[in-house]
Amino acid sequence: MELVHVDTADDPRLDDYRSLTEVALRRVVEPAGGLYIAESAKVIARACAAGHRPRSVMVQQRRVDEIRTILDGAPVPVYVVPDDVAESVTGFAVHRGAIASMHRPVLPSVSEVVKDASLVLILDDLADHTNVGAAFRAAAGLGADAVLVSPRCSDPLYRRSVRVSMGTVFQVPWTRLGEWDAAAEELHAAGFELAALALSDGAVTLDAYAADRPPRVALVMGSEGHGLSERALEVADAVVTIPMRGGVDSLNVASAAAVALWALSR
Repeated sequence: MELVHVDTADDPRLDDYRSLTEVALRRVVEPAGGLYIAESAKVIARACAAGHRPRSVMVQQRRVDEIRTILDGAPVPVYVVPDDVAESVTGFAVHRGAIASMHRPVLPSVSEVVKDASLVLILDDLADHTNVGAAFRAAAGLGADAVLVSPRCSDPLYRRSVRVSMGTVFQVPWTRLGEWDAAAEELHAAGFELAALALSDGAVTLDAYAADRPPRVALVMGSEGHGLSERALEVADAVVTIPMRGGVDSLNVASAAAVALWALSR
């Protein structure tokens, strides 16, 4: 590991980390150049353990020993910066003391990801990176074997998604689906039943569905505003709903995913 002390915010070696405010990142396609950002020593460690390669690390002095342990001698430049330089470069207070620019891995095929899976979570066009990260954390903690994301779903490797997931985006196998017609055909061929979580007059309750669940289930969750797309509902084999009380008709998508995964993984 190559320690490089950098004392000025305009140093071009820090360009990967520049102006990473949420507003700025939403205006720029972060994966351009094949990179993503991992924030905190814990998240960097999980990314490296999953086989992802850091291009560089920007670290405050108090975290150098942690990063040294994580990189274990790998030839990665580590830019050691004062706290004010880190904040000036990124646009926010880097409370966790370390942030890494990571090479983005090539995604596996759907067939590879679901090969040994019995319970899969599908995120259909989720727009909020926080919800994507929270859904991955639920998948990791509540028994999903894999996660599939639709072509227009927000990026699981976006900095906020990674942070909210606590690095579980590196723990749960995942990839992107194609459009629904081809995706449904591929999943059906692999033996999965598509269970769409949605409000519908003909929906079966989650407890009833879980009591007699098929051997292989792909649980489909829709976007925050409009729910599942019309085509997703059309290709689903079953529509499942979580019984609600108190005049509340639905849950946040990540919360609903957690409830459904818990019920289906028992």
